[in-house]
Amino acid sequence: TLSANQISSLEHISSCQQLSELYLRRNKIPSLSELKHLQQLSRLKVLWLAENPCCDADPHRYRMTVIRNLPGLHKLDNQVVTEEELTQALKEGEELVSPPGPAPTSSTNGLTEADSEADPLNYSMEETNKIRAQLGMKLLPRDKFPSLASPRETGDAPKRKVRTHTLEAVLLLMKDLDVEELKIVQSVTESKLRSRSRRREREKSPICS
Repeated sequence: TLSANQISSLEHISSCQQLSELYLRRNKIPSLSELKHLQQLSRLKVLWLAENPCCDADPHRYRMTVIRNLPGLHKLDNQVVTEEELTQALKEGEELVSPPGPAPTSSTNGLTEADSEADPLNYSMEETNKIRAQLGMKLLPRDKFPSLASPRETGDAPKRKVRTHTLEAVLLLMKDLDVEELKIVQSVTESKLRSRSRRREREKSPICS
């Protein structure tokens, strides 16, 4: 459960495709627009969102909006979602539209800025534990990241340390993925390898004047 955890955004939960139950009572979720991050969770059947700021203004409108945007729910705030409510929500609930993703920006080396900024390998220890907390998993202790304890660093050592942290974070996360999620990781990795291979080939090619 993620209840009473000062959570204000549901963005990171959008990638948890295996979630079937989500308990978010007594958090700091400010707006029902955050529901858009849950719309792709096809297995989500139970949601407890009560006692958040987004629920206070109009309880009826709140329930109708949640049901309209998450019609697959079987239970909301410990109350069964009825067929009548599903029909009523189409009339009285507010439809939330997910914003379009940013358009890719071309760069001179053939990679996109979004590709580098949204690199799935850029995870620190803090980010790893944040994701694990949102999944309801046990946080990893500091000693699981042995490179954090390395003392004096000179030259390129800090950069190598960051890369080591990144690799460790990814490997630790992969232990908890199922087969379908591992295939996604494999696909992204292969795509990244191809992109970087093409970039190296371009860098090696002589520049014609």
